[in-house]
Amino acid sequence: MDDHQLAAETARRAGDLLLELRADGGDGAAGDRKADDLILSMLRDARPDDAILSEESKDDPARLAAERVWIVDPLDGTREFGEAGRTDWAVHVALVAGGEPVAAAVALPAQGLVLSTAAPPALAPPSGGPVRVLVSRTRPPALATRLAELLDAELVPMGSAGAKTMAVVLGQADVYAHGGGQYEWDSAAPVGVAKAAGCHCSRLDGAPLRYNQQADPYLPDLLVCRPELADRVLAAVRQAV
Repeated sequence: MDDHQLAAETARRAGDLLLELRADGGDGAAGDRKADDLILSMLRDARPDDAILSEESKDDPARLAAERVWIVDPLDGTREFGEAGRTDWAVHVALVAGGEPVAAAVALPAQGLVLSTAAPPALAPPSGGPVRVLVSRTRPPALATRLAELLDAELVPMGSAGAKTMAVVLGQADVYAHGGGQYEWDSAAPVGVAKAAGCHCSRLDGAPLRYNQQADPYLPDLLVCRPELADRVLAAVRQAV
């Protein structure tokens, strides 16, 4: 299978494993570990020459010299995974080359969805209503609240970064702006899928998002929004920060 299909199949199988574990009463820690084992096994079998950066595994600095690196988050939204009935958690699998995601998949297992570059999703049409800004349901940052004020927008609380980004693609929201600190595995796969769908994706200052370019995978801020809102949102971000 090609890289796009591999990303999608790996995310899907990890998601299926997590659903089984959840049904059996497994917790987030076990989910992180077991999904990580499955993902790394699949990627190493299929692409033995590629490097891997995973949230749940020790980082190998050799990845910085690799032409291709898979960046994965085996369970994004551990808190939500551990709460019965919540569907806003995800699995992230992305292949990065030249600093950008070139193949990506985000599984939303509890929603029965895998969105990927294997068959890029179509961006949902505009809602026609007020702008909807996503915000963490447990740690709402001041940035999102201020943006909602400046854009005369509604706040939409949601869990994981992957779920929030896919909510923009699926038309459940319009803007996801994060300034509270993230790592490359939080956004690589979601950004790869969102870009393929036609979303605007950047740093909060409009600069491009770059992956596997530095030893520290810290990538603290992110903006994903509908393309027609990008200029307006970036102007509001400048006011907000």
